[in-house]
Formats: sequence, C-alpha cells, structure tokens
Amino acid sequence: MATDRSRLGSVTEPTVYVAFELSKRSWKLALTCGFGVPPILRTVASGDLAGVQRVVTEAQRHWDLAPAARVVSCYEAGRDGFWIHRALATLGVANRVVDSSSIEVTRRARRTKTDRLDAIKLVLMLVRACQGDPRVWQEVRVPSVAAEAARHVSRERTGLTQERTRLGNQIQSWLATWGCRVSRRRWGRAGWWTEASDWAGQA
Repeated sequence: MATDRSRLGSVTEPTVYVAFELSKRSWKLALTCGFGVPPILRTVASGDLAGVQRVVTEAQRHWDLAPAARVVSCYEAGRDGFWIHRALATLGVANRVVDSSSIEVTRRARRTKTDRLDAIKLVLMLVRACQGDPRVWQEVRVPSVAAEAARHVSRERTGLTQERTRLGNQIQSWLATWGCRVSRRRWGRAGWWTEASDWAGQA
C-alpha cells in the first residue's frame, strides 16, 4: 500500500508542527520543527486566524525555514466542531482533528494539567503521528459541510422530540394529581386543557 506523502511527509522535509489547545477566549499554540527541537509557545485570541498565520511565519523565521515550508497542525475534537479545520485548510495547513478520548489515558496519569502542558504534549504527539506511529491517537473523520448540516438537523429533531415527550409525561403527571383523565383523542385537540376537569367535575 502506497504511503500518502501529504499526510506523513518525510523525516527530513522542512515542516512546522502546530498543536492547538482551544479555549473560549484564547488559543494556545505549541510549535516545533521536528524531533529534538524544544517547542515554542504562543497565544492568540480565539478565532484569530491572522494571528495564527503570524505565529507560523515567526516560527518559520525562528528555525530558518522557507515561507513555503509545510505546516501540519492538530487540535482535539470538541465544542468548536470542524470550522477551524476548514479554516486552516484555506491557509494551506494540513490539519488533523484528534479524538480526545484516545489520548485520555495519558492525561489521567499526569497530575498537573494546564493548557501549556497539553499543547506541548499534543505537538510532540503530532510529530510522531506524522512519522507514521499508529499508537499515538485516533483521528476524527471530518464530514462535508452538507453532511454536518444534515447531522445537526437530525440531532435537533431528535432533541425536540424527546423534549416533547418529556413535557407530555409531565403534564399527564400533573393531571393525575387532580384525578383528571384526558383521552388520547382529546389530548391531540387544540385547547383540550380548557375542557379538563378534576375528579369532582371542577375545571
């Protein structure tokens, strides 16, 4: 089976590796250019793609790499979804979305947990993953925009259906405390509650 160079690259190919530790207000970036190179850390405002470009450019200069040097990044799947992945692609960055549960065991073993340590750990794992180590983590398949939109619609509909069932059961429970029985036929009719009466026939 042929190796996908766009994903694995080469040990000697000039590459900037970037790991994102995402939070609501800011993004912590850990960057390195390969094995044995101490990562550098930078922080940009959440969603600041221009800031990300600036940090990458500074890193390329720091390690004396050409502006066209390959850039590979990663971040953990979470609340931000896949828009960051797509935005990075427009910047020419080869990004990977990581299943956070696949690296959870390593994090449990560590007592100290900070964005700084997480970012550094993640970028070192990224280097290993790009060199073909299959034990590092599992990656999330990024859906198309259309598929993701359809998934959201399906989830929203399921959530609303569950909420309707919950509220219906709650109303029936309240009616039961007053000895009020409402037939399923009446239940589906608009304004049925104006005709409901308790055990004594009172509204």
